[in-house]
Amino acid sequence: MENVITIDKMKKEDWEQVRVIYIEGINTRNATFDTEPPTWAEWDTGHLAECRFVARLNNQVVGWAALSQSAHKEAYHGVAEVSIYVSSASAGKGIGSILLEALIEASEQHGFWTLQALIFPENTASLKLHNRYGFETIGTRKRVGKLHGIWRDVVFLERRSTVVGLD
Repeated sequence: MENVITIDKMKKEDWEQVRVIYIEGINTRNATFDTEPPTWAEWDTGHLAECRFVARLNNQVVGWAALSQSAHKEAYHGVAEVSIYVSSASAGKGIGSILLEALIEASEQHGFWTLQALIFPENTASLKLHNRYGFETIGTRKRVGKLHGIWRDVVFLERRSTVVGLD
């Protein structure tokens, strides 16, 4: 029997598996400036409830994606930042693509006209994934923050919706 990947809305019950994948990302030192995972309450507060998904393979969470509000000014209410993580054991199986497609679709259904991503330049797989889905490089934020005492750059990417915010 073929393994089928399913996409579901993320629930609180998924947190422990999501957290494990997030810790994998932290340990790569190329996914986030975080050095410790947040608590469920911290993560839940920082991510939009209507735009968070998990990918499951054989009932196991193998990836997740979510949006967070990028700014809290009214003018930016249609702009959100993308987070997407795939377990190291499931990398290269198209899970990131499936998650990003679901996230883009949900973002447009909820009125988001711009999605942003901040990606370490060393994370070439994530850069390629975002480029494949219409994210354009706006620029590189040089030495924007330190991670484990080392200054890091981040590539700033943006995707403008072709269906929302056209007026």
